[in-house]
Amino acid sequence: MKVLVLFYSAYGHIWEMAKSVAEGVESIDGVEADIRKVPETLPQELLDKLGISQAQKAWEHIPIAEIQELGSYDAIIFGAPTRFGMMAAQMKSFLDATGGIWAKGELIGKIGSVFTSTNTQHGGQESTILNFHTVLLHHGMLIAGLPYSFEGQSLSDEITGGSPYGASTIAGADGSHRPSKNELSGAFYQGKHVASILSRMK
Repeated sequence: MKVLVLFYSAYGHIWEMAKSVAEGVESIDGVEADIRKVPETLPQELLDKLGISQAQKAWEHIPIAEIQELGSYDAIIFGAPTRFGMMAAQMKSFLDATGGIWAKGELIGKIGSVFTSTNTQHGGQESTILNFHTVLLHHGMLIAGLPYSFEGQSLSDEITGGSPYGASTIAGADGSHRPSKNELSGAFYQGKHVASILSRMK
């Protein structure tokens, strides 16, 4: 059984979460995780100006996903930061090109799940994931979130990401806040949850 962790990250927050998701997937016997990234769409000049080029060196070794390979996975866990309450354009651009596999129904019945990041606590974490679910439903995927059995999403003594829709992290207005222990635990739990469902289905 194989799970794809497909992500886009600008400054590394989603990359860090993706690694924890993959670890969670592989904590279930018989389930393997592959991590892939979607192509960058911003011009190099802007990437350099915003400091994204430097950050992305940390995961430059990760292969770029090919659309035709998506159907070979039993589940796909998507990770993307929010842009105005919706997924980043890099991820949307990649998904907009999946019409060929949609026409063949290659993702029907496969598990889909989403995690995200925002600058602020109320910066669109839930709306981003819910908007993302629309694409997965059009592909006929079965949606898995982050159940309340992950007790970390009920914390009230710290500001933290995480909702029943999926794991998330708060980057901070300047991007300096890295994923917390609780947020990474939520990502791990989500990966484990998806792999556990997959294992039972198989």
